[in-house]
Amino acid sequence: MDPQKSEHPERRRHERTQIMTPKEAAKYLGFHLVTIYRLLKKQEIPATKIGGQWRFKKDVLDAWLLNRMNNS
Repeated sequence: MDPQKSEHPERRRHERTQIMTPKEAAKYLGFHLVTIYRLLKKQEIPATKIGGQWRFKKDVLDAWLLNRMNNS
């Protein structure tokens, strides 16, 4: 049996795309959702608006966070 087929379909989609909503990005980064929106408003976090909704790429967030950690 293929182990990927036994996984929940939503989990496979999420792992494949690595695109996150603000809520998912907040959870991933360990930030409060309000902090994510504050950073978006100040244009301090990399994100793209698609269809009026903010989206984040996991690899871009990883690089952004690493950069912030190295510069502090």
